[in-house]
Amino acid sequence: MGKIILVIFFAIVSFSCKQKADLQSKSVYDTLKDSLTYELSKIHKKGYINGFGVSIVNQEGILYEKGFGYSDLGSKKAYTEQTIQNIGSVSKTLIGIALMKAQEMGALHLDDPIDKYLPFEVVNPNHPKEKITIRHLATHSSSILDSDFYDSKAYILKDIQQNSDTGYKTLNEKFNAPDSKMPVLEFLQKMLSENGEWYNKEGFSKHKPGAIFEYSNVAATLAAAVLEIAVKQSYDKFTKDHILNPLKMNSSGWSFKNITLEKHSKLYADPDNEIPFYSLITYPDGGLITNTSELSKYLIELMNGYSGKGVLLKNKSYEELFRPQLTVKNFIERDEEDDFDDEFNSGIFMGFTPRGYIGHTGGDPGIATYMFFNPRTMIGKILIINTSVRNSEGVEEFYSIWNTLGKFENKLNNEKKTIK
Repeated sequence: MGKIILVIFFAIVSFSCKQKADLQSKSVYDTLKDSLTYELSKIHKKGYINGFGVSIVNQEGILYEKGFGYSDLGSKKAYTEQTIQNIGSVSKTLIGIALMKAQEMGALHLDDPIDKYLPFEVVNPNHPKEKITIRHLATHSSSILDSDFYDSKAYILKDIQQNSDTGYKTLNEKFNAPDSKMPVLEFLQKMLSENGEWYNKEGFSKHKPGAIFEYSNVAATLAAAVLEIAVKQSYDKFTKDHILNPLKMNSSGWSFKNITLEKHSKLYADPDNEIPFYSLITYPDGGLITNTSELSKYLIELMNGYSGKGVLLKNKSYEELFRPQLTVKNFIERDEEDDFDDEFNSGIFMGFTPRGYIGHTGGDPGIATYMFFNPRTMIGKILIINTSVRNSEGVEEFYSIWNTLGKFENKLNNEKKTIK
């Protein structure tokens, strides 16, 4: 009897010690999150970014997420992890997932020439006999360039603006009237078809297709248009069915009609000047509207896909998505020093940096986005801001936020493991 009591006693002591250790571990984890919040709040006080959302994730879930500042400076509405906004070229990574899904379905192949699908011919006039393939589009080596017509025609205001003297007029991009909106394919035909209204030979590189990496928004949108024709479904519907819905990204979408506008952040040309709501005719290349929390779900899926545990694509497709497609001969020059230069190499619309990070950056009027993961540690980070950074102080604030996330990512990940 005495032995039984002794065993019970030691079991109770052991359990109590474990509970105490767990509470201590959780306390360290919470303290780390509080410290990160404090540091980010301090950075926000510099005042060059009105609002932003951040997250740190591992393969199991979100380690940290929070919004800072204001989604509407005028009404002092808080920017939270549920605040939605457009995220710029990070959107292109969804084109990559969509292309691989369409290839799995047998609707297309990456090495198909694009003229197999398009109702008009797209040819580099400097290399008329060279075929442009879907893979060329997906690796920014198609020889299709962004002409001046891209910046001057692609951005469309949601509503007619009465005040022509607002601060957003100082931005480089031109915002067009709502009635200038047109279907994606019509826009592309005007730019890329030899008979198109805006066609210009300067819209094509002197390099032949497949030879040199030259980043192109137009080529990315063309890839989405080819996909639409191949799968016989609109790009927004296809990505909703095969990416957004499976990941329960229920607040995300490609147009104002797909989202709850009240949750959308105001965007700012600078801390003092608001930009009216706008959209992109070429929406696949930069028009996804989402929030920090839901983009985190997407980043977690990318990391799981990289390690063979993804749900959106088969492992073979993920291997192709994340395979560096180019070599040093495909680049005229590369920035070896920028840790997060996503143009160091390319997967299928997936960027690789000089330090081996995988993901993408995004920038449009009033926004900037970073989304990357480290394939060695399997930790990812996201930063979304609602203000254009147009001076060195704003750039410094942006990178201070990003680098502070990096300072905490391993600590949070390690502590999270101890409290499982």
